Amino acid sequence: MTATTDAPGTLPTPTDEARLWALIEAAWAELGPEPLALRQALVERDPADDDDDDDDGPYQAIDAWLDAFLDRLRHLSAELTGPELTALDRVVERKLHDIDREDIHEVTDGSDDGFLYARGFIVALGRTYYEAVRTDPAMALLDAECEAMCYFFAHLHDDRFGSLPGTGSGISRESFGNPAGWSA
Repeated sequence: MTATTDAPGTLPTPTDEARLWALIEAAWAELGPEPLALRQALVERDPADDDDDDDDGPYQAIDAWLDAFLDRLRHLSAELTGPELTALDRVVERKLHDIDREDIHEVTDGSDDGFLYARGFIVALGRTYYEAVRTDPAMALLDAECEAMCYFFAHLHDDRFGSLPGTGSGISRESFGNPAGWSA
């Protein structure tokens, strides 16, 4: 069962977007300086210097922190209302949709689901990394994934209220669903 949706074409508000990025940063911050340094290193690296024989190196280092990050994010979201979770899901949906692009897929690779999970990883690492990849797709990592981020707030809503939220956006977060991101 899906919850009642907002009007079709509903966009995330700047306040909701700021809240998403603040929650993500707060969850990472609670884990201490090591994951912060790893995330910063991913943003500051020159992708041209990535070792072709060890494409997973940067991902493996941060991957070890993803479950703890998601646990902290879940904890920080524990008191959010249904409408607040819906608003955050709408922001994640929009962010995933906006980077559903052919040029990013060329770097991350992956099937329909694999590319969705790769975009989940990009969002999970926070606004700085998201913006770096959005601006320069070469900043993305091959095969890096965070499946749980793709529907994180939708699943929290379902767990608490017994239904998936209706974002009312009229867009899809699924791979290859952004016509503006793909050549004909």
